[in-house]
Parts: sequence; C-alpha cells; structure tokens
Amino acid sequence: MLVMTPVISLAPLNAADHAAALQAVYQATPHFWEMYGLPTAPAGQAIRDLDEVAQTPGRYLLGIIRRIEPANAQAGGELIGLADFRLNWPEERIAYLGVLMVAERYQRQGVGLQAWRLLAPWLAEAAGIQTVRLGVEQFNPGALLFFQKAGFTLTGGSSRIGVGSKWVRLLYMEQSLKQSSPADVHSTTE
Repeated sequence: MLVMTPVISLAPLNAADHAAALQAVYQATPHFWEMYGLPTAPAGQAIRDLDEVAQTPGRYLLGIIRRIEPANAQAGGELIGLADFRLNWPEERIAYLGVLMVAERYQRQGVGLQAWRLLAPWLAEAAGIQTVRLGVEQFNPGALLFFQKAGFTLTGGSSRIGVGSKWVRLLYMEQSLKQSSPADVHSTTE
C-alpha cells in the first residue's frame, strides 16, 4: 500500500486573515481538547491565540498549509495544522515549541514530521537557535512517541501546570539543532 505524505509549507498566521481557518483546525482536533476535559475547542480560541502571539516578542504561530493539488502550487492550499513557538526563550539561542498540532484527519501521515523538518533548519540558520525545548503532557503517549521519532529526547525535567480545573504534568524534551556548514548546504543526501 502506498501512503503519500501531503506536500506542505509553513506560513505565518495573523488574526485578520487566518482566525477562522485556525479555529477550524482547533475544531478538527477534538482529542487534544478532550485531554483537558473540554468537549471541543473553546469559541474564539484562535483569535485569542493569534492576538497573544502578536503581543509576545519572539513568539510565532506558523500555519501548516497542505497543497490542495500536490503537483500544482497554483491550486491553493488548506490550513491543516500549526506550530506555535517562541525564540530565545527561556534563554538566548533556545526556542520553546509550545504546540505542533495537525488536524486529526491528517495525523499519522507524516505531516507533523514534515513540518518539523521544515521548521528546524529555519530555527537553526535564520534564527540562530541551538536548542529546541518542549513539554509533552504525561498522559499523551502519542505525542511523546512522535517527538522521540522527530529526534527529541527526554531531559528528565518535569513540571505541573494548571489547565482549567486540571493539573497536568509536562515532561520536558529537547533537541540540539545542527548549524550547517557551507559544505552541508550543497549536500544532496540526508
């Protein structure tokens, strides 16, 4: 059986142009919200998140855009996920990846891994990031396995955070990013 990974790209999101599409992605990830005891994404969550990103220095929210026709970029795209991260936080040369979310219909097709492989080189080269950290909910083994597959390792650190009326333990993971040398730029092998 042949499984094709959708052709994706990453693009910055803003409240004026993308709030409705981002809210649709949130609605298309019900299991994420159920982990926090919510039946669905809260109304207006996308606009709140986009406004907060716009007001937080160094924070970015990139949309994961799937080409509607893989061989035809002119056919347009569909927002199917997001990457929410903050540069130089909590310290210089470190980025914190808050969320990497893919609509459930596109999960387990390589989309999240493809998005990470697009984002990581940009973080290293354009933003000068050396390490990416993130926290995975201990009750989310699928995310833990995904990030391990993407090259992250557990740090041994954890913390508890309040989410609504629930307390959640985050297990911290990180990955060192390789700064490429001029020879790496011309390499054709992975």
